[in-house]
Amino acid sequence: MTKTLEMIRSDFRAVFEMDPAATSKLEVILTYAGFHAILAYRFSHCLHNHHVPFFPRLISQLARFLTGVEIHPAAKIGRGFFIDHGMGVVIGETSEIGDNVTLYQGVTLGGTGKEHTKRHPTLGNNVVVGAGAKILGSMMIGDNVKIGANAVVLTPVPANSTVVGVPGRIVKVEGEKVRSSLDHIHLPDPIMERLDNMEHEIEDLKRQLRDKGSPDHSG
Repeated sequence: MTKTLEMIRSDFRAVFEMDPAATSKLEVILTYAGFHAILAYRFSHCLHNHHVPFFPRLISQLARFLTGVEIHPAAKIGRGFFIDHGMGVVIGETSEIGDNVTLYQGVTLGGTGKEHTKRHPTLGNNVVVGAGAKILGSMMIGDNVKIGANAVVLTPVPANSTVVGVPGRIVKVEGEKVRSSLDHIHLPDPIMERLDNMEHEIEDLKRQLRDKGSPDHSG
């Protein structure tokens, strides 16, 4: 129980680190659904680890009804976990989440198939997952990874990377720490970058054709 209380304290501190709208402790305790969902998870996970039947799942389903966030009691979640505007967040049974991880609304850490082995993703430390993103299957998401809003991630992601798009495409960001808030607006878009490059290449070809077709007036 002591470890559970320490985890809750770290989750509580994470709210103030990650959300500039958090103005008072009382406000967070009474009105933050994401924190309520994490609080329920910490107790249900403690009961699950002590092999208490039925009640861990009951707590998780009550928390889902009250907060819109579903976290399976068997999931493993590290310190400093933060769910921002948590409605629609789903965290599956065999999910593993490291320290200082932030999830935005509508995030799914889902499984594939009906296996009883590891079938949900593992997130490293300092990971930020944008609104509506889906991470599906048993894969490793490395430390310091940013996953953009509405991305669908189906393959492992190396550390210090950014993922955008459907399916998710990796944009390397070596050495970048991502404990700060995710900037959904300024994430790189590899498709648009490729289209821009193609447009520039087409303009260059047009210019070359014009140059070749121009009469030589030097004589």
